[in-house]
Amino acid sequence: MSQTTAITDAITTLLAAEQRFNLTRNEDTNFFTEWRQDLPELTPVDRTLLEDLRRPYIYHRSAGQLLKSTVTLLLASPLLALTGFYDPPFRVRAEESVLLVLQDSEEVLQGRIDALVVCDAVWVIILESKKTMLSIWSALPQALAYLMGNPNLERPCFGMLTNGDEILFVKVDRSGLPQYTVSRVFATLGAAEESIDALRVLRRIGLEAVRN
Repeated sequence: MSQTTAITDAITTLLAAEQRFNLTRNEDTNFFTEWRQDLPELTPVDRTLLEDLRRPYIYHRSAGQLLKSTVTLLLASPLLALTGFYDPPFRVRAEESVLLVLQDSEEVLQGRIDALVVCDAVWVIILESKKTMLSIWSALPQALAYLMGNPNLERPCFGMLTNGDEILFVKVDRSGLPQYTVSRVFATLGAAEESIDALRVLRRIGLEAVRN
């Protein structure tokens, strides 16, 4: 009989994710160009809307640490909306269940993605939020596990990890041997340009999904 384990319990380190899924970190700068090349420019309206988004987050954050649900409500969800991920042809699935059967094992890993953006049958991006007091890197092993649950092996998929104060993007490609890498960290609590750059990355990922 197979044993079901929560992803949050089984995948707590990068080493665990790499070993269980035979994942390799790809350090080639050409592997994840979506976060650094051909980023779309934002219009003045986009910049105004983004500043309107940042203002309430900074206001609430100045009073202390924020819980995961508050980070999602104040920052992550509005960013997805501003990117256009709530509009056609995209669809958003909240608390999407993921089941992973490990190769050569009777163990089944189970978890729930905070938010999953899909374009047709292609996973575009997953959202993984954490409370502000946690390091953004603590979300990476879990996000990698969720990305490995993508049923489409032909197309890469992406994750957006945030604790509110920072955003990190991750890319997983399983068209051959499973590989992943990450972007730089965008310090969204700092200069406004950091949030602008993060939004441009999201827009680029969305454009790639529609284009292909």
